[in-house]
Amino acid sequence: MKDKVCAVVVTYNRKNLLLECLEALKKQTRPLQGIYLIDNASTDGTPELLLEWGYINEMPPHDLDIPWEREFTIQNLTDGGAIRFHYVRMDKNTGGAGGFHEGVKRAFEKGYDWFWLMDDDSEPAVNALEKFEAYFDGKALASLVKLPDGTTSLNTGFIVRNKTFLIITPLKETELYSPDFLSIDVAPFLGFLVNRGIVEKIGFPEKNFYIYYDDGEYCLRIRKVAKIILVKEAILIHKVKRPERNVNPYVCKSLWRHYFAERNKAIVRKRYIPSKIALFLWLVGHFFSLNLKVLTFWKAGYPWKEAKLLYYSFIDAIRENYNRRI
Repeated sequence: MKDKVCAVVVTYNRKNLLLECLEALKKQTRPLQGIYLIDNASTDGTPELLLEWGYINEMPPHDLDIPWEREFTIQNLTDGGAIRFHYVRMDKNTGGAGGFHEGVKRAFEKGYDWFWLMDDDSEPAVNALEKFEAYFDGKALASLVKLPDGTTSLNTGFIVRNKTFLIITPLKETELYSPDFLSIDVAPFLGFLVNRGIVEKIGFPEKNFYIYYDDGEYCLRIRKVAKIILVKEAILIHKVKRPERNVNPYVCKSLWRHYFAERNKAIVRKRYIPSKIALFLWLVGHFFSLNLKVLTFWKAGYPWKEAKLLYYSFIDAIRENYNRRI
């Protein structure tokens, strides 16, 4: 085929979901030419499962100082053609951000034309890539993301509503009524397809974010050089539970996740809010909201040494410090 497509899948300790994702990729009616699997040093037996299912025939070493890569060959389940399966075992967990950076960089160096990014809890419909192919004309392409219950995910696509303060909100339900596709500004790395020409212009995904906002930052870079099209017929199932609307979003057991979310959100604003005055006003408002969140955590019984991570997120965003150990 003229356009060589490589899926870039990042995984960490979700081997059964990963297997479902890989099997869906093998079933694509428009076959893939390659799959880059970035294994973020999983500890749940991911390599053993890959070996058992025939994706690899060689186990990575136990103690790695640098990433370990091997290429294997598997067959697609449509016409029996070969798929190059690139398995990269990372020496440490670099998060989703580090994983996608590594995967796109390596796939780019192998000469692929399109890079199809997704997490290990993704399952593209068997005809998803076929539906994308009609739009292979230089744009970036996003999947219609659905939840396991069949409803459309709130994360399927976003629009920049206000450029001055970079206010980004999900697509409204009425906006999804458009015929086959619509132009958006931001999409998650859930079946997100970007071509080589765009990567040549803007580089690879941000590796330092660890988790959260790496996809948003990359999309904002893309929008400087190309459109992003949401293809409604290219469906991907994201296997997460629907969030409960009555749950306080600030109360969870993973405060380190809040640290990365708040830090990266502020860094994105620093990079893309065009006016220094507007950025200052946004940062003031953001700091005020962080104080409210810290108070919420404190009332929920979290110790100060954990709640203060949110203050560190603000300081580290201002300095663009990526080295804090939490």
